[in-house]
Amino acid sequence: MTAPSTRRSRLVVLAGPTAVGKGTVAAEVRRSHPDVWISVSATTRPPRPGEEDGVHYWFVSDEEFDAMVEQDNLLEWAVVHQTARYGTPRRPVELALASGRPAMLEIDLQGARQVRETMPEALFVFLKPPSWDELVRRLVGRGTETEEDRARRLETARGELAAEAEFDVTIVNHEVHAAAEDLVALMVPSPTDL
Repeated sequence: MTAPSTRRSRLVVLAGPTAVGKGTVAAEVRRSHPDVWISVSATTRPPRPGEEDGVHYWFVSDEEFDAMVEQDNLLEWAVVHQTARYGTPRRPVELALASGRPAMLEIDLQGARQVRETMPEALFVFLKPPSWDELVRRLVGRGTETEEDRARRLETARGELAAEAEFDVTIVNHEVHAAAEDLVALMVPSPTDL
């Protein structure tokens, strides 16, 4: 029997444009690699059909979010698509890293930039669509946004795609399982790293 690890793990930050499949890839990592800790973000937007509080997001009121900001309980936060606020609760991230488990944040570009300022040692991974047309198809196919929301998200996505060079690694999301496995391979040390 080996002693539990006392080393801190390296945080992996996954970001990319809207509708690229960040949440779907993170869900696949959660399903196929339960040893990987994945942060659950807080948001002021209402749940989409099928989303559960505490599983997909922590759905909070504007007042609750304000309190989290005032008490410095968020590692990062931003207004996304000019509508809702999203943020990463700080304490669970600190606990996961201290435990030595592989740890991941699945966040937007603004959040990734904030985390880079406070945790530059993290590994920043950009999830990219196979093509612009595929990104549009995925966004429209979700059927969760109005035409106005889709137009706003696509405009945002153009700027987000231009930020790829800010990241350490790019994974193209051709297929969810393959993208998830590529991501996990970056988190788990190879035998030569031990």
